[in-house]
Amino acid sequence: MPTDPVCGMYVDRSETSLRLERENRTYYFCSAACLRAFASPAAERRELRHRLLVAWPLAIAIVVLEYGWGTPSALWGCAVLAAVVQFYPGSAFYAGTLDAFRQRTANMDVLIAVGSSAAFAYSVATLLFPGYLPRGVYFDASALIVTLILTGNYLERLTRARAGSALLRLGELLPSEARVVRGEKESTVPVSEIVPGDRVRVLPGGRVPVDGVLRRGSTTIDESLLTGEPLPVARGAGDRVLAGSLNAEGAIEVAATAAGSDTFLAQVGRLLADAEASRLPLRRTADRIAAVFVPVVLVLAVTASLFWGLVEHAGIAVSVLVFVTVAITACPCAFGLATPAAILVGTGRAAEEGVLFRGEDALERAARVDLVLTDKTGTLTTLVPEVTSVGTAAPYTAAGVLAAAAGLESGADHPLARAVVAAARARGVTPAHVDAVQVEAGQGVRGRYAGRRLALLRPGAAKAEGADLSGLRDWVRSVEASGDTWSVLLEDGVVRGGLSFGVGLAGGVRAAVATLREERLDLEIVSGDNERAVRRLADELGIRIVHANASPAEKVEIVRSYARTGRRVAFVGDGINDAAALAAADLGIAIGSGTDVAREAGQVLLVRPDFAGVPRSIAIARRTVARVRSNLRWAVGYNVVLLPVAAGALVPLFGLAVYRFLPIVGALAMGLSSTTVVLASLALRWDTYGPGEGARAPVAPGPSTG
Repeated sequence: MPTDPVCGMYVDRSETSLRLERENRTYYFCSAACLRAFASPAAERRELRHRLLVAWPLAIAIVVLEYGWGTPSALWGCAVLAAVVQFYPGSAFYAGTLDAFRQRTANMDVLIAVGSSAAFAYSVATLLFPGYLPRGVYFDASALIVTLILTGNYLERLTRARAGSALLRLGELLPSEARVVRGEKESTVPVSEIVPGDRVRVLPGGRVPVDGVLRRGSTTIDESLLTGEPLPVARGAGDRVLAGSLNAEGAIEVAATAAGSDTFLAQVGRLLADAEASRLPLRRTADRIAAVFVPVVLVLAVTASLFWGLVEHAGIAVSVLVFVTVAITACPCAFGLATPAAILVGTGRAAEEGVLFRGEDALERAARVDLVLTDKTGTLTTLVPEVTSVGTAAPYTAAGVLAAAAGLESGADHPLARAVVAAARARGVTPAHVDAVQVEAGQGVRGRYAGRRLALLRPGAAKAEGADLSGLRDWVRSVEASGDTWSVLLEDGVVRGGLSFGVGLAGGVRAAVATLREERLDLEIVSGDNERAVRRLADELGIRIVHANASPAEKVEIVRSYARTGRRVAFVGDGINDAAALAAADLGIAIGSGTDVAREAGQVLLVRPDFAGVPRSIAIARRTVARVRSNLRWAVGYNVVLLPVAAGALVPLFGLAVYRFLPIVGALAMGLSSTTVVLASLALRWDTYGPGEGARAPVAPGPSTG
């Protein structure tokens, strides 16, 4: 069964009306949004290019014939060439006008079709009835109007293709076939036929076709296109790998956990498609403005035309030119480009930065945020525990405690055991050779070393055996003050040392917190951890307000309490326990690359498990929304200035003859307006989003429960 190359979703061939032929391959699409995203850079741009290749040479020839010769035969030649421009390159505007009439609305195509058709029809009429109409033809105006506006539309398509390239690239990451091992037999099957549990073999240089767990072999994986991590990462047995990542070295075998539409890559594709197809409230506002603006402009064009023709007695030629000039000058192309151009560039740049905006209003929500609430574990800190300190009692040294503990834990596979072994390795300590190791769930681990009984136990289990902890009193006091967990090393029932465990600060957190402070965004911690651990981390990062021991329901209430005071709250979380708070916040920011997070959490997904994405996402949203508003202001200002000119404001200065050239000048000005909006939006691609971007005035802190 065929699959959507972007979303990976299965499509029934009986419902394959949405499809596209590309590079001798047939692609099937699960939605119109995917089809548009895939087709627009190729089919639409190619069609526009063909129209422009016809329009520009003919428009230039019309100008040369009309102004260079001006003979009747030359003018009839202009009429033929202008008809070709009007009804082939310009046919798109007539089609758009018919669509608008069917939907009982008005759009920019109406103004273009009416204005250019008026200039063309009047010019043909002057040739057919020279004795009844004033002499003068305006084929150059009709042809250049169509050509210049098509050129602006082509620039828009270039913008869309540039900004939406991240989505298209996703469809090219997955191979179409994979090597699947079933039993002892290896066969090549379509990726769409792989199911969870299948064993997939990936050769060096190949892309991983499924999400899964590496079962055999070791390698380095290039995940740069998925997570933004620039360097390949080492992967061994038990490590997770993602579909679309590149196997850089050895042959590996992966046990599939997700395939097709369930992979992380497919979910990223859907989020990108949703973002690029979404319509911000600002975009809907622009559409409403255009829908009202078009009929108003047509009324203004008719009124101005009648005024100059009937009141000022300027003649029918001037009346027609006034009508054409007003219609063309006011054509709201900038309105139509203002929002989508900025959104496409902004969301495309965000995707390159590892930020995916989910939902039609996520950008605007992010732009309004003034308070960030964040979970602790998995967001500000890592999920992997580490040894934070070693306590000793004579005759043991810190190295001796680590050697004994690592010897006990070497055969275990739980997080604390791995932390002990990693700490010994980092300090160059060789684990002791411990025999008869026994793991007691919830208590610790026991074994024998050189005829002595060793045990690494939780505090409660050690106290239950009558262990005397007085030799570690100062160390225990400091560990408990920090909020870390700890274990006690016993030798023949006597305390010899202890290990404390905590989670380390996640990469990039310090810089991210500093950036949020520079942008004058308040930051508070909302965590289910004990207050000592949360307060210690807050003090380390300079965060003043914390909310500790918070249950999922209490996290939601904290979010809502701030919302009731008028704050715009973003909540940053990484798992299911944060889901309710993510949904309750004005903006939910899911950090990490888990598939559950990608499918369920928040309006913003940070592909890279990096807290630095929080200030980056807010800065990108603020800059994008600010650019949308700037584009709309430019579009409105352009019309406010030029509409009076089009309606006759320049006549007292230059006379009625000025209208001979105003239709062309109006079309050129409109094209420049659209180009300005496009170029301003493209500038978002090269913006930097460091400290100070999008700064806002400081706001008073809200209530504290911690």
